[in-house]
Amino acid sequence: MCGICGFTGKLDKQKEVIGRMAEVITHRGPDSDGYYTDNNIAMGFRRLSIIDLDGGSQPIYNHDKSMVLTFNGEIYNYKILRKELIGLGYEFYTETDSEVILHGFEEWGEKVLDRLRGMFGFAIYNKKDGSLFIARDFFGIKPVHYAQVGEHFVYGSEIKSILEFPKYKKKFNRKTLDNYLSFQYALPPETFFEGIYCLLPGHYLWYKNGKVTTTRYWEATFDPNEELTEDEAVDSIEKVFEESVDAHKISDVEVGCFLSSGVDSSYVSTYFADQKTFTVGFDFGEKYNEISWAQGLSKEIGVDHKYKIISSEEFWGNIRKVQYHMDQPLADPSCIALYFVSKLASEYVKVVLSGEGADELFGGYTIYNEINSLRGYQKLPLGLRKFLAAIVRPLPKFKGRNFILRGALSVEERFIGNAFMFNKKEKQKILKDGSIAHEPQEFTKPIYDRVKNYDDITKMQYLDINTWLIGDILLKADRMSMANSLELRVPFLDKEVFKVARTIPYKLRVNKENTKYVMRKAALRHMPKKSAEKKKLGFPVPTRVWLKDEKYYNIVKDTFNSETAKQFFNSEELIKFLDDHYKGKEDNSRKVWTVYIFLVWYDIYFGSDKVTAPEGFEANA
Repeated sequence: MCGICGFTGKLDKQKEVIGRMAEVITHRGPDSDGYYTDNNIAMGFRRLSIIDLDGGSQPIYNHDKSMVLTFNGEIYNYKILRKELIGLGYEFYTETDSEVILHGFEEWGEKVLDRLRGMFGFAIYNKKDGSLFIARDFFGIKPVHYAQVGEHFVYGSEIKSILEFPKYKKKFNRKTLDNYLSFQYALPPETFFEGIYCLLPGHYLWYKNGKVTTTRYWEATFDPNEELTEDEAVDSIEKVFEESVDAHKISDVEVGCFLSSGVDSSYVSTYFADQKTFTVGFDFGEKYNEISWAQGLSKEIGVDHKYKIISSEEFWGNIRKVQYHMDQPLADPSCIALYFVSKLASEYVKVVLSGEGADELFGGYTIYNEINSLRGYQKLPLGLRKFLAAIVRPLPKFKGRNFILRGALSVEERFIGNAFMFNKKEKQKILKDGSIAHEPQEFTKPIYDRVKNYDDITKMQYLDINTWLIGDILLKADRMSMANSLELRVPFLDKEVFKVARTIPYKLRVNKENTKYVMRKAALRHMPKKSAEKKKLGFPVPTRVWLKDEKYYNIVKDTFNSETAKQFFNSEELIKFLDDHYKGKEDNSRKVWTVYIFLVWYDIYFGSDKVTAPEGFEANA
């Protein structure tokens, strides 16, 4: 894996600037660097050598050197495309997938994207007309950020590269705090930095004559085949997933696999006999430790299992380091666990496969089953359901209250994604400037509007693919693996796998038996039943336990009373959330954590003019 960065236009000390922009993302590619500069552009590159170890340095040039490419990612069908391009008369001077993209762009232009299978973020500069073409992969596995800074266009795999551009004046994007407090991440394409955006998945960008235009070239749409039988669906999943894993294992270095107790990574790991798998956990019992499950499966399928117990001190001691690498605050505590498992894996391999994306494509989240649990109740007239909700809303909490309240709402009203933190009223209460607060449904409505004809389960999946997957799941997967110079590949998030997933009727995805129903059936052919049918646990982190510990309670309390906190929040309201959790009155752990992580991140990126990597606690990390 690699990192790219660059800027257009003339600039004093051009080579020095592009050198600094590349240096701050050295973790993405510690093996080598490369640059192209002329009077119109500077392009930087950091390389993590995976394919064509000796000959794959970048930038890559076409035959007459009129085009220049820098590329972050992997193209899994590059050998097929290479053969086709050779047949069309193109000559190759490397064995890399990078050169295939460049010659493919020469031959097919933007349509080369339709032919690629893989994960990517790349930039192609055309010397003849001065244009710059940038593209991001279908699901957003690899990142691309950009900014228009005066007459300069600036881009990078990570925001921290753009912050090194001397003409960019760092300014906090206050409106992003609003959606962060509801979703626990910054909703793309906005970022926490004014003027810096993320290129959305399935989009490409042209920069020509001082203007930026973005175009969507691919979208994850569903088209269920209601004639599809259960056996046909299982056969199709098994066949395409095996082929995808084989493609994702292509490498000139050793490939390993992350392994939890869940079916997604477990299914991937069954293709890793005699290779290495990696797991981390916490010393808080089975609820927060999947190591024993992973050990058991590893023994049954014949893999070499490596694991690590993360201590409380290690976790808290590395929060600042993790948030630095994230670029933007992410209140999903599993990102810190992912940092540790990536660090463990990096001691043995350069590439790992992981199970991200299975839940979004095949209907794996437990909340998706709410549709089935509410189905009978929602046969009652809407007016009656709203009347009952109005009666129970002011009452104290009791069993069934939430069922009645949610049953009176449409899926568009009640589901904003997997992480719902603060609603508008709660945000107005805790924020100093409550005027920035909006209902989270205002952000999700445009996405739901694109899929009005979908069934409710598919609507939820579509929303998660366009929000949660990009803003949380893939962001932390990229940043935490790259922080440890480790390439992470996700075989579920593959175009060919999605071609199968999009045809599966919702009843075969989510039913009363389980979520990811037919995908689990496919996995069952390769692993023990107890693993294939295990309920989803996620990446469990004991934040609710820590926040009842006096030591960590006081750390958070001090942060909530800080001058930084008082810039944005009513500290007394934050303390009340914290105290109610500490005393066991309410489980406020996720809300407390969301605000705490924002404040830690803000101190790193806006606490001083110069952003530097924290010294962070590293013991046994």
